[in-house]
Amino acid sequence: QLVESGGGLVQAGGSLRLSCAASGRTFSRYGMGWFRQAPGKEREFVAGIKWSGANTYYADSVKGRFTISRDNAKNTVYLQMNSLKPEDTAVYYCASHFTPYRTVVSGNRDEYDYWGQGTQVTVSS
Repeated sequence: QLVESGGGLVQAGGSLRLSCAASGRTFSRYGMGWFRQAPGKEREFVAGIKWSGANTYYADSVKGRFTISRDNAKNTVYLQMNSLKPEDTAVYYCASHFTPYRTVVSGNRDEYDYWGQGTQVTVSS
């Protein structure tokens, strides 16, 4: 089970930190990803992190503004979002990759099999 938190309403240029708490699976074995879905659009990859935390991967649209991290002792993955823009408005989902100990961070949503319920992020202009 994955449970996201930390979403909300923020002005453009502001920051938010999302958290995703995991249970029911050995969290530390699996890569994790953050995705988002805006109204009328497909769910898109935002950021991913290797099971060990050693590697990360970002969508071009968030590179340099967002940072993904994880704490395997707390079974939690985070997404620090800075310099937020109105186009970042979406429901944000965390997800767990289906392959344990994968060496490459994937941005392919079809490779993630456990999903949280999502948390709304709204950025006002």
